Amino acid sequence: MKADLFDQRRLLELQAVDTQLSQLGQRRRKLDADPTFAAAGQRLRVLADKAANLSGDLADLDRDIERVEREVELVTKRAESDRARMASGAATAKELEGLQSELESLARRQGTLEDDEIELMERREGVESELAETRRQVEEARAVLADAEADRAGQIGGIDAETADARSTREALAINIPDRLVELYERIHAKQPVAAAELVGRRCGSCRIEKSPADMIPIKSAPIDEVLRCEECGCVLIRTELPQSKPTTLASEEELKKYT
Repeated sequence: MKADLFDQRRLLELQAVDTQLSQLGQRRRKLDADPTFAAAGQRLRVLADKAANLSGDLADLDRDIERVEREVELVTKRAESDRARMASGAATAKELEGLQSELESLARRQGTLEDDEIELMERREGVESELAETRRQVEEARAVLADAEADRAGQIGGIDAETADARSTREALAINIPDRLVELYERIHAKQPVAAAELVGRRCGSCRIEKSPADMIPIKSAPIDEVLRCEECGCVLIRTELPQSKPTTLASEEELKKYT
C-alpha cells in the first residue's frame, strides 16, 4: 500500500489517542471493581442484616415478656379468688385445704414466672443495647459508602469526560487520514492494542524487537510513501527519522531519499 509519509505519521497520533482510550477504559473497569467500594457496601449489608436480626430478636422477646406478664396476671387473679373464697367462710374444711394447696402452687408458679420475666427483661436490655450500637454502625457505614460512591462518581465523571474528548479528537484525526490507511489501521487495531508504531533506529516501537541489519535493507530501500509493516508484530511501522516538511520540488524528493 502507498500513502503519503505525513499521512502515515498521523497514525501515530491516532495510536496515541487509542492508547489513551484504552487506559481510560482500564481506569473505568478498575473503579467498577474497586475493593474499597465493594468492602464498604459489604460492611453495610452485613450490619443492616445484623440490625434486622436483632430487631426480630427484640420483637420475639417483647412477645415473650407480654406472654409471661399475662400469665402472672392470671395467676395473681386466681390467687386473689382463692383467698377471697377462703375468707368468705363458705368453704368446707376440705375445700380450704385444697385452696391452701393451690395458693402455695400458684405462689411457686408466680415466682417462676417473675424470675422468667426478669431474665427476659435482662436479655431484652442486652439486645436493645446491641441493636442501638449496630444501628449506629449502620449509619456510620452508610456515610462511608456514600462518601465512596461520591468519590467514585466524581472519578467516573472525570474519566467519562476525558473519554468523550479523546473520542472527539480521534474522529477529527481519522477524517484527515486517507480511508484506506485508516481501514488498515483499524483492521490491525481490532486484533492488537498497538496498530501503528514508530521505527526508532532499528527497533519497532510496538514489539520492541530490534531489526537486524539484513531486515533493515528492504526498509531503507522502500519508497517513502510505502506503508511498512513490522514482520514480528504486524503493526504499521512509521519512519520518523526523516524530514518533517513535505517535498515540493524534485530536488527535495532527492534529498529525502538520502534518509531511506
